[in-house]
Amino acid sequence: MSAAGVALMLGGAGILLAASPAQAAEVSYKTECIPPPISGLPPVQGTTKVQITAPAEAKVGDEVEVVWKTVEAASKNPDVIDLEKDTVKPTGTIKVAGATTADLKMEGPRQNPPIPKNSPMILPDMKGKLKLEKAGEITLTPDAYNINVSKPMSTDTKCTPKETVKAAATIKVSEGGGTSGGTTSGGTTSSGGTTSGGTTTSGGTTTAGGTTSGGGDGGQTDFPGKEVTVAFECKSPGPASINSKVTINAKKNGGSYDLVVKTAKGVMDSPAALPAGALKPSMALLLGGADKGVVPVVGPANKDPLEQGKPVNLPDMTGTYKPGASGKSTLSPGTLTIDVTLGGQKISIPCTVKGKAEVSLELDTSAQPGGASGGGSASGSAGGSAATGGGGTDSGGGLADTGATDNGGLRALGLVAGTVILLGGAVFTFTPWGRLRR
Repeated sequence: MSAAGVALMLGGAGILLAASPAQAAEVSYKTECIPPPISGLPPVQGTTKVQITAPAEAKVGDEVEVVWKTVEAASKNPDVIDLEKDTVKPTGTIKVAGATTADLKMEGPRQNPPIPKNSPMILPDMKGKLKLEKAGEITLTPDAYNINVSKPMSTDTKCTPKETVKAAATIKVSEGGGTSGGTTSGGTTSSGGTTSGGTTTSGGTTTAGGTTSGGGDGGQTDFPGKEVTVAFECKSPGPASINSKVTINAKKNGGSYDLVVKTAKGVMDSPAALPAGALKPSMALLLGGADKGVVPVVGPANKDPLEQGKPVNLPDMTGTYKPGASGKSTLSPGTLTIDVTLGGQKISIPCTVKGKAEVSLELDTSAQPGGASGGGSASGSAGGSAATGGGGTDSGGGLADTGATDNGGLRALGLVAGTVILLGGAVFTFTPWGRLRR
């Protein structure tokens, strides 16, 4: 292939263009970082040092890459907890002014070395793509940024400038025969951790896609599952372990199945007051037998406020299973996630199955286009991370029984009352579970 042909292919594929060598400039500015609202901690004051890299010159119609390197974050990781490898993900905004005025969204991968206590925060570089529409000179100025840490739970710290920030880079844009059309676009995609948190997923289920019925189902449409007992472990600040029961039921819908996951009612008392819409459960169902993969199901948030000391129920969780293989396929509980959202901040507590969960439901399936088979794909989108369900035999839905008597049931919501998190300075303070119960 000729050099001209290669150039045309690269241009058509949207490869970033840089008409001149990149320039890098560093700026410092006073910063205020706000910890998650539930922490009750004051803002953190510090200085952020940022280096912005961009081409010095380019032409109208070029799409250039801008890189944000955090030379120094606003504060250190205090002497409280070590941050694990690849748990930190930054996002931010660069103000574009001059010939083009816009906000350029920046995004970095969830990638970092282990960050010990009392050591500098190390953030990966963020990137963004800027389409140049007009000739002239434009300036790039770093602005607000956010730090998400996925473990031991997903939480965000929002950092904003507290003084006028100087421009960190300038691009001279000349007429070059390019066409306009874009504005600014978000940065590189990144691999996320859990998080949980993190950080963020949308609830709901996918639409049913098949039309054929399973080979052995005949005219049957309802498929009740078997109640199974599951033992799973929860991440801090959740309880250490839970023994629970869960039932997976299915209703045939074309070539797919509408799923309902039921747990028990009122097996715990809320140790903290929560507003309506603050708590939401989700669960990852594990496929076995002929089919492979994960099917997420999600429950609605609590409709009414939860009072401290009053019983708490988890609602039924629903989703759609589109088979990816023909034969005997099984569904078992996987990982339970409880999301608590307050003030726009979300904490996710994943509870993973210890050992192997027993099969709750077996179906005679017929493969559908775009089905679940594949060892990790999901036929629905759960609102948090994936999960396993807990508790009891009743059909109402509630958190799993911990085995305690009288009022000593699971205190999973104690995280709201007793967990203190700060991530602008990467501060974590965890109140022992026993103290929350007292």
